[in-house]
Amino acid sequence: MAETDKAPADDKDLNFEQALNRLDETVKALEEGGLALTDATQLYETGMKLARRCSEMLATAELRINRIQTAFGEQMRFMAEDSDEQDEEL
Repeated sequence: MAETDKAPADDKDLNFEQALNRLDETVKALEEGGLALTDATQLYETGMKLARRCSEMLATAELRINRIQTAFGEQMRFMAEDSDEQDEEL
């Protein structure tokens, strides 16, 4: 990773983009090969942890979006009902 990224050392402190970039770098390093078995195994474990972290963050974002859509949908339903009631009064 480039020093200009200034990503946190602990994977738990990474934001989604940082974790995804680290995962990409990990996959590339594994694909290049030439690593000792121990190093490759540790890198694979790191990659799996990063993949899980990314997946968790995506699931959390999806849940949040669903909640927002549900709340917004409820507001729109109430607004539509109010509009229908006003139309009936006219």
